[in-house]
Amino acid sequence: MANAEMFHVRTEEAPRLPAPASTTGAIGWMRRNLFSSIPNTILTVVGAYIAYSLLWPLIQFAFIDAIWTGENRQACLATEPGQHAGACWAYVKAYLPQFIYGRYPIEERYRVDIVYALFALLLIPLAIPKVPYKGLNAILFIVVFPIVAYFLLTGLVIGDTVIMPVVETAQWGGLLVTLVIAVTGIVASLPIGIALALGRRSKMPAIKLASVIFIEFWRGVPLITVLFMSSVMLPLFLPEGVTFDKLLRVLIGVALFSSAYMAEVVRGGLQAIPKGQYEGAMALGLRFWPMMYLIILPQALKLVIPGIVNTFIGLFKDTTLVLIVGMFDLLGQIQSSFSDPTWSTPSQGHTGYLFAAIVFFLFCFGMSRYSIFMEHKLHTGHKR
Repeated sequence: MANAEMFHVRTEEAPRLPAPASTTGAIGWMRRNLFSSIPNTILTVVGAYIAYSLLWPLIQFAFIDAIWTGENRQACLATEPGQHAGACWAYVKAYLPQFIYGRYPIEERYRVDIVYALFALLLIPLAIPKVPYKGLNAILFIVVFPIVAYFLLTGLVIGDTVIMPVVETAQWGGLLVTLVIAVTGIVASLPIGIALALGRRSKMPAIKLASVIFIEFWRGVPLITVLFMSSVMLPLFLPEGVTFDKLLRVLIGVALFSSAYMAEVVRGGLQAIPKGQYEGAMALGLRFWPMMYLIILPQALKLVIPGIVNTFIGLFKDTTLVLIVGMFDLLGQIQSSFSDPTWSTPSQGHTGYLFAAIVFFLFCFGMSRYSIFMEHKLHTGHKR
């Protein structure tokens, strides 16, 4: 009896204790990923030192020593000998309308604002998976919006009645030109690239040969050469009196160039689809186009989302090359502002390029994060 009293039998579950603080939260994450071993700890310390050496001067230039207000260059000059002036954001504020609209007439800039607003109102619901009426939204964005934007930006004249004054594309510039070229190239390159990828895998020799020649030709020519040929050399081969707007020639060149790269990305996705998917579709009695539309292409495009978005990001950044043909996109408009003596300071160039880098980073980072979101949304059966 005495021995039985020495033991205790628990009749209810013991309370759950919290996990050790060193294994959860930020501390736990740091222990697992940054300080899990001596080599990782050394690499973490070295990486932190390099990051500090690079980021602290940038933070000091862009924020701590920055000049935020002013009327001219005097506000952005160093006040004491040996002092380093920071970023001249007052110059960016003064030139911001030109960075956005270029030389678009001031009294007509509301038309550009309407185009920006329509673009955002149609793109945002199209990008959110749970928003209904995707078919109608896609038709409005792909078919209706380009027509409306064209007349808003270029003007509308019916007979002798001027509804909206005509604005030549030579007056466009800044972010407007960057977005027009990038969006047009992105929207046009995807369907053309899909058609070329299917053509390259076709069993018809003529279609396959034509697709291969097109893809290899445009992939083998630098984009600078394409822009130069479309802007300068193409008019020499046209009949006398026949000409195209310079912006239109650039848009065609960029769309064809990017579609060749898109075709190879899509072809990689098509080759990744198991042969059983094709055989299963044919066993159901589906012909070629229903098979591609309903079974093969949805799987292939889902697999190559990173490659597609990577091509889009590269295209968006390559829009800066249009400066060589006399079109002032965002970067070109920033460079042209350097000739203004009103804001000529040692920090003007650094500030302008920093502003351009921030704008391009925001757009490219946004596309990258959205692609990751779509990968997680559509990864059924495939782990990243």
